[in-house]
Amino acid sequence: MPTGALGIDFGTTNSVIARADAAGEVDLVEFAAPQGPDSVFRSALCFWQEHTARGGLAHEAGPWAITEFLDFPQECRFIQSFKSVAANAAFEHAGLFEKRLRFEELGSIFLSHLIAHGGAPLRDLPECVVVGRPVRYVGARPDPVLARKRYEMMFATLGRQVHYVYEPLGAAYSFASRLSDPATLLVADFGGGTSDFSIVRVEAPGAARRCTPLGSAGIGIAGDRFDYRIMDHLVLPLLGKGGTYRSFDKVLEIPPGHFTDFGDWSRLALMRNRRTLDQLHRLQHSATDPAAIGRMIAVVENELGYALYDAVGTLKRALSRDTHGQFVFTGADLTIDADVTRADFERWIAPDLARIGETVDEALASAGLAPDQIDHVFLTGGSSLIPAVRALFTARFDESRIAGGDELTSIAHGLALIGQAPDLADWIAPDEAPQ
Repeated sequence: MPTGALGIDFGTTNSVIARADAAGEVDLVEFAAPQGPDSVFRSALCFWQEHTARGGLAHEAGPWAITEFLDFPQECRFIQSFKSVAANAAFEHAGLFEKRLRFEELGSIFLSHLIAHGGAPLRDLPECVVVGRPVRYVGARPDPVLARKRYEMMFATLGRQVHYVYEPLGAAYSFASRLSDPATLLVADFGGGTSDFSIVRVEAPGAARRCTPLGSAGIGIAGDRFDYRIMDHLVLPLLGKGGTYRSFDKVLEIPPGHFTDFGDWSRLALMRNRRTLDQLHRLQHSATDPAAIGRMIAVVENELGYALYDAVGTLKRALSRDTHGQFVFTGADLTIDADVTRADFERWIAPDLARIGETVDEALASAGLAPDQIDHVFLTGGSSLIPAVRALFTARFDESRIAGGDELTSIAHGLALIGQAPDLADWIAPDEAPQ
C-alpha cells in the first residue's frame, strides 16, 4: 500500500482532495470536469431513472451532476448542500423516485464519484485518510454523535484508516507551512453550512512539535444562511410568504413553516414529491393570493431550485466586488430583476454577522487569549470574501495581521499534511459530545 496521506475536505458547497507523499509534498487532486480542469468539486448529486442502472437509479456527482441536471431538468432530482443534514436526527432519508436513501447512502454515492473522477492519483489510496469536520454542525439542535456515525458509514467505503480533524485546523496547518517564525494563528473557515474558528501556536521550523492546537469554536451560520436572507427578501414574498389564507370565516397568515424548506438548498429539491405538492395545492385553493402559491408550485415542479441558487450566488459575488449588484431570475411565471446594494445585503445578514462575531470571541476565550495576542489571522472559505465578514476581523485585529488566499483548497492541503505529522493523534477531533 502506498505511503503518504489523503486529505478530504468534504464541504457543504464544494469538496477538495489533497494527497501528501512520504516527503511531505502535497498535490491537489484535479478533476477533468466538463467545463475544464478544476481542483474544486461541487458537493452535489443528480439522480435519474434508468432501467440499465443498478436498482433502476442512475446518478452522478459534482460538475457532472450539474451538467446532467441542466440537460434534463424534468427527468432528474438534483441535491446539493446535503452535508448540512448530517447532524439532523429529523432527516431519515431522501425520497428519490421510488427509492429512499439515507444520508450515509447519499454520502457513499457522492464519495464513489469523487474518487472515480479523481483519476490516477486516487486509484491506489494511502492507508491514512484525514477528513475535515465542522467544529459545530448545522442545525438548531445538531446531534454530533449521529453525524459522526453517519460520517463513519460514509467513509467506510474507502477501506482505509480514517481520522477526523476540525476543518479550520486543516487550514491552520496549511498556513503554518508558510511561516518561518513562531506565531499564534487564528484561522476562520467560512463554509456553506458552518463558520468555524481555531487557534494554533506555531513554532519555528525544525521544532520538535511545529503546531499545537489551543482552542476552537463554531456556529451553524455561514454561506447558505446568507443565501436564505437573499431569498427571504427578494423571492419568498413573491411565492406567498407573508400572505394569508382563508380558514372557515377567518383570514390567517400563511405559517412561515411552509417556506422553511424552500429556503434550504439541501431540502428544496426534495420538495418535489406527492405529499408536499398536495399540501401546496390545498394551500393554493384557500390562499387569498393563489397566484403566488402557484408560482411556488411551479418552481418546485419545474426543478428551478438550481437556477435560483445560481442567481443568488451571482448576486453575492457581485456584492463582494462592488457596492451594488443585480438579482436576475426568470421562470415559473416569475420575473425578478432587482438592484441590490451592498448596504441592503449587510442589513439583511446583520443578525448572522453578530452571532459569528460572538463565536470568534468564544474561540479566543477557549484559548485564553486576547485579540492583541494573535499574530496572524487567516481567512478561508468562499464567504470570507464578503466585505462585512472581513470587517468582523478588522474590528478586532490590525489589518496587517489578516491574510487570505487559497480560500477553497487550504483545508484539504492542511489535512493531508496533518496525516503525515508524527503527532497526528493530537489533531484528531475529540470524542463527540452534545453541543
